[in-house]
Amino acid sequence: MPINEVKPATGGFSFDNYARNTMLNDKGFKAPGVIKTGTTICGCLWKGGLVLGADTRATEGPIVADKNCEKIHYLAPNMYCCGAGTAADCDATTGLISSKLELHRLHTGRQSRVVTAMTMLEQMLFKYQGHIGCALVLGGVDINGPQLYTIAPHGSTDKLPYVTMGSGSLAAMAIFESRWKKDMELEDAMELVKDAISAGIFNDLGSGSNVDLCVITKDGVDYRRGYDRPNERVQKERSYKLKPGASTVLTSSFRKYVEVLDGDAMDTS
Repeated sequence: MPINEVKPATGGFSFDNYARNTMLNDKGFKAPGVIKTGTTICGCLWKGGLVLGADTRATEGPIVADKNCEKIHYLAPNMYCCGAGTAADCDATTGLISSKLELHRLHTGRQSRVVTAMTMLEQMLFKYQGHIGCALVLGGVDINGPQLYTIAPHGSTDKLPYVTMGSGSLAAMAIFESRWKKDMELEDAMELVKDAISAGIFNDLGSGSNVDLCVITKDGVDYRRGYDRPNERVQKERSYKLKPGASTVLTSSFRKYVEVLDGDAMDTS
């Protein structure tokens, strides 16, 4: 094939790197593994708007790094976004899209549309082919009413009346599947989302601590940090302080030392 000739796209799967990957594997190079993350986020529609929910545990592998992490991110005055996956990726991604939505509002003078934010998020995540660890639940209310979306790390989206994402999503979805109803009252929707997040907290090691809720209606946003605290620390049942003399002294030693102050030796024994 001539140097300047462009090979036409053939479509389908490409196995051009198979031989290279096999060679690297035979030489002992370790293939990249799956990144383990933990979170439970969800949302559901009710007759006057929608409710978003999230737990507050941030982990570093087996370590609980933060017990009160904020996972419901501001995007616009009429929409918020729950993030699961890599915390830094979620913060950077939602912050970037929030800035773009603000510029769009300043340019047009109109309220941000939820579908606009969803399109921006899915195009950005699809561009990076899943290498940005962001699983999102986007919710907001605009001229088209309340809308709820999920955006996966590779860019696929869903629009549903109730959604869950994160490592505790299966436990949360079980609550929605058994109890969600169309045109719910606000109190019932908040209780349902709280119970769904709690199911993730108590059945998934990557989720824990408190339940945060965010209620969005056409009139505004009610963001409730620490709406439920199922894991409050209680006073220890026993005291582990030892009384003086409780431990036997096996050996003791005393040592004299001299401290030099302004050229004068001082015996501090």
